[in-house]
Formats: sequence, C-alpha cells, structure tokens
Amino acid sequence: MIRINANVHVADDELSWQFVRSSGPGGQHVNKVSTAVLLQFDIAHSSLPEIYKSRLLQLSDHRITPSGKILIKCQQSRSQEQNRELALLQFVELVHSVSKTPKKRFATKPSYGSQQKRLQQKKQQGQTKALRRDKGFE
Repeated sequence: MIRINANVHVADDELSWQFVRSSGPGGQHVNKVSTAVLLQFDIAHSSLPEIYKSRLLQLSDHRITPSGKILIKCQQSRSQEQNRELALLQFVELVHSVSKTPKKRFATKPSYGSQQKRLQQKKQQGQTKALRRDKGFE
C-alpha cells in the first residue's frame, strides 16, 4: 500500500511500472541498461475517492494525459531503484496536492489610500511628461 495521507491509500497493483533506456549523456552505460522508470496510473479505475479523481482530472499538469492517466518518467539517477523511488515520490506529491481544499477567494476593493496614491502617481507622471513636451516657442 502506498500512503497518500492518513485516510487515503493506493494499492501497489494499481501502479504500472515500465523500465526503459534513459536518454542523454552517460556513455555506453546509457545504451546498455534500462534505468529510466515510467510510472503509469489510471485515475478513473483507481481506488481513490471521487473528489481526488475529479480534482486530478481538472489539473492542468503535463503528467496527466487527456485520457485520464498519470504518466511519470524519471531518469535523474543512474540507478533504477533510485529512479523508481523518485517517480513514486512525484506521484505521491501530485495526488497529495489535490487533497487540500482550495481556499475560497473573496473579491476586495482597493483601499481609499491606495486609490489616492495611484492618482497622485498618475498626476506626477503626467507632469513629468509635460516637461518633456515642446513648448512651441517661436
């Protein structure tokens, strides 16, 4: 079981792991060993609560596909085990990020002092530009 928070857990068999070759520098080691990890998680068919599923699907994250799957590729380390741990950590952080209820925002008006300050700055800028104008002396 993978623990997201105190109440939410994800079963190990819901995650699909694939090991592929890393791209980038590394010489012959990169070409021989499959150290990069590709983690796949289907949101719709998971045991997550419905509120988590809907919030995950609404997220605009490049790791979430339009079909509703989470794809995390990790190739930071030369070790397959470290890449697996890093991918799992990214997955837990992503799911945990939707567990928090977003704070409701209230529309506010600018204070009287801030309005006066803004108008004073506009007046000062206008005076500065007026000094730059050609006076039209003939």
